[in-house]
Order: sequence, then C-alpha cells, then structure tokens
Amino acid sequence: MKKQNSILTTLPVLFGFFVMGFCDIVGISSDYVQRSFNWSPVMTGFVPSMVFIWFLFLSIPIGNQMNKWGRKNTVLISMGITIIGMILPLLAYDSITCMTAYALLGIGNAILQVSLNPLLNNVVTNKAFLTSSLTAGQVIKAVSSLVGPEIVLLAVNYFGADKWYYCFPILGFITLLSAVWLMATPIEREKNIVSDKGLSMEDTFALLKDRTILLLFLGIFFIVGVDVATNFISSKLMSIRFGWADEQVKFAPQVYFLSRTVGALLGAFWLAHIAEMRYFRVNIVACIVSLLILMGVDNDVVNLICIGAVGFFASSVFAIIYSMALQARPEKANQISGLMITAVAGGGVVTPVIGFAIGTVGIIGGVTVTLVCVLYLTYCAFGIKIPAKV
Repeated sequence: MKKQNSILTTLPVLFGFFVMGFCDIVGISSDYVQRSFNWSPVMTGFVPSMVFIWFLFLSIPIGNQMNKWGRKNTVLISMGITIIGMILPLLAYDSITCMTAYALLGIGNAILQVSLNPLLNNVVTNKAFLTSSLTAGQVIKAVSSLVGPEIVLLAVNYFGADKWYYCFPILGFITLLSAVWLMATPIEREKNIVSDKGLSMEDTFALLKDRTILLLFLGIFFIVGVDVATNFISSKLMSIRFGWADEQVKFAPQVYFLSRTVGALLGAFWLAHIAEMRYFRVNIVACIVSLLILMGVDNDVVNLICIGAVGFFASSVFAIIYSMALQARPEKANQISGLMITAVAGGGVVTPVIGFAIGTVGIIGGVTVTLVCVLYLTYCAFGIKIPAKV
C-alpha cells in the first residue's frame, strides 16, 4: 500500500515535466509569429530570448525563496504564471501581447525547472530510484517537445494559419490539468532545510572567479544555446533550402527531439560503463562533423539526418558538464546547482545572434553560429581537467 501511495504521489509530479517541455514550441511557432507581424529574422530571433532569458534572472532568487514557499507551492506558482500567459493571446492578439505570452511562458518554465526536480525528491521514497525518476522526467519532457509542434499544427489546421496562437490556450488547459492534479495530491512538505540567509546572488556569482567554474558555466550556456538554436533553425533551414511546406517542416524539430530523447536514454546507460570525459569527447567531435556536413551538403534527407545527429550527440553534454561542475567544487554543491541553471539563459542569447546571421548572410550563417557554440564545448571536452571521482 505504501508503494502504491508513493506511485500515486509521484505521477502528478512527473506529469509536470510534460508542462516543462512546452517552451520548445518556440522553434516552430516563431515561423508563424514572423509571418503574422512581418518581422525580420533578427526580430524573430528574440522570440526564444523572451522564453529563456528569465533563467538568468530567476534561478538563484527562486532557489532561495523556495525554502520559504515550499517546493510544491513554487511549482503551482509556476503553473499559474504559465496559464495566465497562455490565455493572453485570446484577449488581444498583437505583437506586444504575443511577446508577453512568450515571456510568461519563460518565467513559468524557469520557476518550474528550479522547483520540480527538488519536488521529485519529496515523493520518491526509495532514493535509489531518484536518478531513474529524474531520467523518466526528462524523457517525459522530451515527449512534450515532440508533441509541441503537433499542437501548433493542430491549431493551424483546425482554426487556420492566422489563428496559430490558439495553441496557447491548449497548452494552458494542459497546464491547468497538471496544476489541479498536483494540488489535489497530498505531498508532505520538506523539512525546513538550512537556509542560506547569509548568501546573496553576489556570493553565488563570485564562484565564477574560479576559472574552472567559469568555463563550465559557459559550457552550460553554450550547450543550451546549441539545443535551442538547432530547434529554432531546423524548420527554417528545411523551408529556406528546400521549400518545405508548413506540414513538412514540423518533422525537422521532431526528428531533432526524437534523436535527443534516444541519445539521452542511451547516454544514461553508456555513461555507467564509459568514462564521462571520453564519452563527452567522442560525442562533441561527432557533433562538429554533423554540423559541417549540414553546412556543406545540399540534400534534404542528409540535412534531416544531420539535424537528428546534432540532437543525438549533444543529448548528454548538459548532464556531463553539470556533473563536472559539482565535482570541481563539491563543497559548494547547492550554489553550483543554482549557478548552472542560471546559465540556461544561453538559449535566449544565442538565437538573436542566429537571427542576425540569417538576416545578414543566410541560413548558413545561422548554422555557423551553432558550430561556434559546439567548438567552445570542444574546448571544454579537451581543455578542462576535473579530478577523478573517488
């Protein structure tokens, strides 16, 4: 009976990871935003920024405030913000409202990512299954990323291309169901943990004075940049290069997310048998080769395979760099964790640069920016030395 109760309390928390994946609709939905308001590629590049930049400002403060609010309440707050954002376009559809909706989606997602993983720790009674539960959550998030383009196209096919934003209330309704399910599930609040009242954001950012931590912080920044950039650019590449229609371009981000999901699952297995630095180096070199082929070969099937290859080979890099940072300063684990999540803001910084590159030199310019991010990660793989685990 106790085991059954544990499963019943874990399920609504895991379903929260499905909501976490909604931010990945920025890839395909940015195409419709661009057409609706006749935006330039540079302006369109700021759409992902409105979603991901909030990690830079909110991760550390929310992590500290969560001690006061409680993890479950913090998750519910994040979902409430997301629901409000998803209703806004129905009230008034213009460029400002649309960007505000994306911003609220990003704010809710940033708070959710900070609070949902710790909440899972509250409901998984057997801590031996915590890692597998976190992995299950990431798989659910990846499934959500796969479904996202379908929800956008569902709204387009049912209501028309000019009403593409009806996907927002669909996402809002799913978020509402998740919030109600979680609210109705009794979860014991975590015991009062030691609050870092003496620590400020300045104290946490001071860790960047450590050269290794700074390099790994930038590693997280750029791997998230690669993730968001590939999602953002994939449909545009297939449309610009090969004239794919709306119904076809959705397959590009879906291939990317499916490959990333498979790569993460296999990576979880292989990393238990292969040294993480060796795995990191092999995958990042393969990622470079995939991008070079993507830039040099003008074939739709080959390009689609390369997009999937980037997702597959980059899928475990975030976890490896995150682990490297914790190993570098284990005595500062809590601060390191908040600092690394802050670097997720990289997803909001890289895409405007890609938008500028596409507007200036074409789609190859956007792929080149992604390649530059991967080249930095190559430096992390071969240039940073972390003491081996004891």
